[in-house]
Amino acid sequence: MNSLRRLWRRWLRTLKPASFAFVYSSQYRLDLPGVPYDPHRAENILTFLIHEGLVQGGDLHWPRSAPLRDLGRVHSQRYLSEVLQPGGTHRILGFEVPPATEDRFLSVQRAMTGGTLLATRLALASGCQVINLGGGLHHAHADHGQGFCAFNDVAIAIAKERANGFTEPILVIDLDLHDGDGTRHIFAADPSVHTFSIHNADWGDAAALGATTVALGEGVEDEAYLEAVRQYLPPVVREVRPGLVFYLAGCDPAADDRLGNWRITAQGLLDRDRMVIDMLAAPLAAGASLVVLLAGGYGTSSWRYSARFIANWLTGGQQIEPPTTDGVTLLRYRHLSTLVQPHQLTGDLSPAPSSTAGAKSDGWDLDLSAADLMPGLTGRQSLTRLLDYYSTHGIELALERYGVLRRLQEMGFDHPTIEFDLDNPTGQTLRIFGDEAKTELVAETRLRRDRRVLPGYEILFVEWLMLQNPRAQFSANQQPLPGQQHPGLGMLRDAVALFILICKRLELDGVGFVPAHYHLAAQSHRVLRFVDPEDEARFRALKRDLAPLSLTEASLAIDRGQVRDAATGQPFQWQPKPMIIPISDSLKEKVGSASYDRAVEEQLGKFSFSPDPTLRPALRR
Repeated sequence: MNSLRRLWRRWLRTLKPASFAFVYSSQYRLDLPGVPYDPHRAENILTFLIHEGLVQGGDLHWPRSAPLRDLGRVHSQRYLSEVLQPGGTHRILGFEVPPATEDRFLSVQRAMTGGTLLATRLALASGCQVINLGGGLHHAHADHGQGFCAFNDVAIAIAKERANGFTEPILVIDLDLHDGDGTRHIFAADPSVHTFSIHNADWGDAAALGATTVALGEGVEDEAYLEAVRQYLPPVVREVRPGLVFYLAGCDPAADDRLGNWRITAQGLLDRDRMVIDMLAAPLAAGASLVVLLAGGYGTSSWRYSARFIANWLTGGQQIEPPTTDGVTLLRYRHLSTLVQPHQLTGDLSPAPSSTAGAKSDGWDLDLSAADLMPGLTGRQSLTRLLDYYSTHGIELALERYGVLRRLQEMGFDHPTIEFDLDNPTGQTLRIFGDEAKTELVAETRLRRDRRVLPGYEILFVEWLMLQNPRAQFSANQQPLPGQQHPGLGMLRDAVALFILICKRLELDGVGFVPAHYHLAAQSHRVLRFVDPEDEARFRALKRDLAPLSLTEASLAIDRGQVRDAATGQPFQWQPKPMIIPISDSLKEKVGSASYDRAVEEQLGKFSFSPDPTLRPALRR
């Protein structure tokens, strides 16, 4: 039924003229050490919208990086000279980063600024309502940057359109959690640009000829937030009567935002966004143009708030719930996998037979069968191919197509190098180094096709997986987990998605591994379950009873014997047990079915654990 709805939406989108346009660039991706910014935020939103049939190829527009002459319309030449020098981003970020990361950060900011320039031009020229899947860099002032914002994209777009002859009033609605101080300061003496901001706290002087600033403090919940929007925004819209509106639809007011201090629910954010669009109905009907920007949002789930809003807007009010971040990651990789043919992965020179051309796929749902495999591969023993299938070149090609190598390069690893070790009887090893000399190990996994862990099933067993950034340092807010030597790469979801695609490609029943520590099981539990319902029940009880602790604190407490088993009174000792992602229907019936869940629930009550009450004040309440 969902597939039919998606096909119907795609058909409708081809019949009616486009009233929405999207601006996006792969240059928006940013891996910034120490900042919980999701590099796939824009890609996840776009993946979801395309999957739901809400965006067609003609709706997408690709921006160029903003040229210096446009940056100079707002920012002083002295500032531009300073920020583009090595070390020039220290004040903006609040910490030092390597030169390669600094260059990448500035490139992302210029790309997003170029996106807002393009979105504004499209909105004014076409009458479409345009969404830039980035931008909203509102903390940048004319002579300095701050708060992760180097260039004020909205101000630059306004300055350029003013230079092109646009004279109508402009309204900037800024509902990011943080004060839109940079935009307000830049236009403080210009009454034709009204900046409207509801935020947690003022950043600096709020005085301006055209500005509305509302600081609500900490801990704000839905009712107070929505009432503030209802009270303050409508009179501003009526007074300004804008010909151009920028809406910064920040997601950082969300209760689960990694940097936020408000408690706004998903429904509250959706109500806010719909309210803003409804309040703009009159100026839009009168011919005003609208540009929507993502603005703030931190953590790997922030994309879902924007995706939920945009889908609701495009469908005229339908509630379409986005998938989990794990789910959309797999969707993205499944689409990319259609770009890589089996013969490219195996290294065979001849392409797959023409009979495979009809493999069923709508472009997103990958349905791989035996026809996807090259003839004669089954059972072939080879010490030159990973899992008796993938050549080194095939793995490199796949990782390039999936964007994994590009992400490593964006982190400063200019020459990622792949290495196989296929002779170990416990499994075959794939290593990725960040350099050609193979001195910086960033990823290592040991894999095997296994029939012993689950008799009657063949699974991809992950004996070992390590993802690390040897150039990054732990901080006071990021302690090493047990067994961890360097901070992670932030690519666990990507790795799991790739393992699932391998199972699809090789027609295996599932992905399995045995977590050596509690935190590995906790990080994987979004998509994996313990094979034995009793082990699953024990883990869920642990997770329940350790909820007041952070993941690091909980894992270290178990490792140090600071968690007691209530049944025995003894320190709980972690026992590694197999976990699984079921892929085949038969394995899904065994792990994850209703009968499996009932067996887990029946045993959950017999487990109880008591962490040492001195570990954290929250445990003493």
